[in-house]
Amino acid sequence: MIVKEGKTVSFEYTLTVDGEVVDSSKERGPFQYTHGKGQIIPGLSSRLEGLTTGDEKSIDVPAKEAYGEINPEAFREIPKTALPTNIEPKVGMLLQMKGEGDQTLTTKVSAVNNDTIVLDLNHPLAGKALTFQVKIVSIE
Repeated sequence: MIVKEGKTVSFEYTLTVDGEVVDSSKERGPFQYTHGKGQIIPGLSSRLEGLTTGDEKSIDVPAKEAYGEINPEAFREIPKTALPTNIEPKVGMLLQMKGEGDQTLTTKVSAVNNDTIVLDLNHPLAGKALTFQVKIVSIE
């Protein structure tokens, strides 16, 4: 069996960004998805294509094929008064906010001004090249 459109693929992975491990399937077990259904980032999907059970590979995915480049239009300035009173914003702090349809969005504080803060609504891995160490566990 090979990884191709419509196949259910299970793989173990370790994700490294800027030389640091940011995620791994070690504790959770293999990740499972249906190939070609848009369930994983495009750059990883295309590089898994054609692998077989037991294959191990290091896969580099550029930002544009992962979570995209940083979008300068995805920054929003909001008044500090919009935050709960118990939160003292700091640059780099992650905040949860409600989006459309009660979807929870994670944002990052990119600037703190006197009366406002600037939120970065980009995906936390936007603008980052990703390196995956993968092992194909099964293909059905």
